This record gives sequence, structure tokens and C-alpha cells, in this order.
Amino acid sequence: MLLAIDSGNTNIVFAVFEGDTLKGEWRSSNDSRRTADEYGIWLSQLMALNAIKGEAVREAIIATVVPETLFSLKTLCRRYFRCEPLVVGEAGVDVGIGVLVDSPEEVGADRLVNAVAAQARYGGPLVVIDFGTATTFDVVDAGGNYCGGVIAPGVNLSMEALHMAAAKLPHVAIQRPRTVIGKRTVPAMLSGVYWGYVGLIEGLVSRIKAEFGAPMKVIATGGLSPLFADATCVIEILDVELTLRGLAAIHRHNKKS
Repeated sequence: MLLAIDSGNTNIVFAVFEGDTLKGEWRSSNDSRRTADEYGIWLSQLMALNAIKGEAVREAIIATVVPETLFSLKTLCRRYFRCEPLVVGEAGVDVGIGVLVDSPEEVGADRLVNAVAAQARYGGPLVVIDFGTATTFDVVDAGGNYCGGVIAPGVNLSMEALHMAAAKLPHVAIQRPRTVIGKRTVPAMLSGVYWGYVGLIEGLVSRIKAEFGAPMKVIATGGLSPLFADATCVIEILDVELTLRGLAAIHRHNKKS
């Protein structure tokens, strides 16, 4: 079995694959101070609840945009699963696609992993929208090459900014408001962020397609993607497992190589 770890700015996701089958998936808030033993005890208990034996995990792959977590995650793999993990972005790990940007080393590991999975599952050209700490729009051409994209502030980050910058605006969790016109402060805030993001999605996808000059599929992923997928016809496919599937695909590619 394969342990796939996606370490983002806000959350960290662990998943176990048996071949192409996702056997279990667990999410935790990301804290760079957390030790390998803390991860190991927590993960071992959750795997046991899913009837997954730790000794059955023989391989691992990690993608992280938080370098401070890498030591603990590597130690977790070595100490609890007796394997040396592949790390996306490290020397010798081939993602299997071209990265056609000015500074390939600056591209986040999660964005490349999404591109790999989207190309493999749906074929290019396409746009991958990832609703995470940042909302990213990534472009993949017909040959499967990563061609760049757009980075916008994330939905929750925007809600937090409203609360922090305006003394009378409360902290609220994002949800789809019933109406566009808010009759009270909280519904008005929700409408501004939610429908504002729908407008951002539609506007950016339209501009990306016009600049790219060809029809493109639009895939949505990330923790908040289900909240927006039904709000606009621009999003054609919702795939919340995209990043994990990409990690499994990159591991298979490197194993064959």
C-alpha cells in the first residue's frame, strides 16, 4: 500500500492507496510544530478504525508547500512505515509533465500534482481551480504540460480579512447565502465573498480561455470546491480527490522509471 501526504498551508491530508483504490483519507489542521510521533499515533489509530494495518504500507509520497513540516513527515514515514518517501520537488523525483514557466522551481508542489492528475484523468487542455488557503487557477495544455496560472486570495482568507480590518464586522464561516442582497450585516458579508468569488471564477476562466485560444475543461478541487461547484456553469467537473490521485500517479511514474 501507498501512503500519500498532501501538506498544505492550512490542512494536511493523509491517504492510503491499494493500487488505484483509495482505502482511507484523513484530514488535520497543519501545524509545523507537530512531531512525527504525534502524526504517527494519530494516523495509526485512524488507520486501525478503517481496518488498515500499518505494516501493509510499504511506500510513501509527500507534497508540501510548508517546508517546515517536511522533516516530521519524512520521519513519520521512516519510523512508522519503514519506508523512504518520495518528495515532489526534490531532485530525482519526476512529475512526468513539462513545466513551461519562467521559474519552474517556484511552482507549488500541489499545483503540479493537480496538473498531473487532471491531465491523466480528463485530458487537456484544461483549467484546474483549487479552493485552498489561496484559490489557484492552473493551466494545462493538450500535451499535458503545466503552462502557468493565477493565484488569488482564498475564500476563508477574504472572510478573515473583512473581520480583521473592519471593527464592526464579525467573524463568520463561509456558506452560500439565500439571496444576493443582504438584509443584515452577516448575510451581506456572505453575499459579497461568496458571489464575489463566483464572479471571480467566471471572469478569470473567461479571460484564461480567451488568452489560451482553445476550448478548455474546467476542474474544481480543494476543500471548499463543493460549495462553489453548483453555483456556476463554468465549473464542469468536481474532483475532491484530485491532489491525492496526482500523488499516486507520480509515485507510479517514478516507480516505473
